[in-house]
Amino acid sequence: MREKDLDRWVTKYRTAWESNDPADIGALWTEDAAWYRRPDEDPVLGRAAIVEAWLEVADAPGETTFEYQVLGFGDGVGFVRGWTTYQTEPPGEFSNLWVIRLDKDRAHEFVEWWMEKP
Repeated sequence: MREKDLDRWVTKYRTAWESNDPADIGALWTEDAAWYRRPDEDPVLGRAAIVEAWLEVADAPGETTFEYQVLGFGDGVGFVRGWTTYQTEPPGEFSNLWVIRLDKDRAHEFVEWWMEKP
C-alpha cells in the first residue's frame, strides 16, 4: 500500500458518505469485508450487509464536513486521523481514528474509533 492508495480510498469513502449510493458504498469493500463501527462491537460482515447497515445510519448529503490526515501505512494497513463536523443545530464535532486493511483498492477490514468533542 502506498499513501496515494489510502488517499484514493478515503476520497471514495467520502464520496459514498455524501451520496449514500449503494454502488458507491459497495465499491469500498471486498466481498468478505468486516466493518467495525466501534472497536468494542461485533463487526458487520460482508459487502451486502455493510451496504445495508450503512444506509440504516446514513448522514444526509451536505450534513458533514470532514478533514483527515494519513498517520501511517504499510503491509496493507493504513491509519487515518479525521475530524468530522455535523452542520446540525447544535453542531456536533467528532475526532476519528481509522484503521483500514486494504486488499488492492477495497477495504478488507475497517475499524473506526470516534469521540464527540465536549
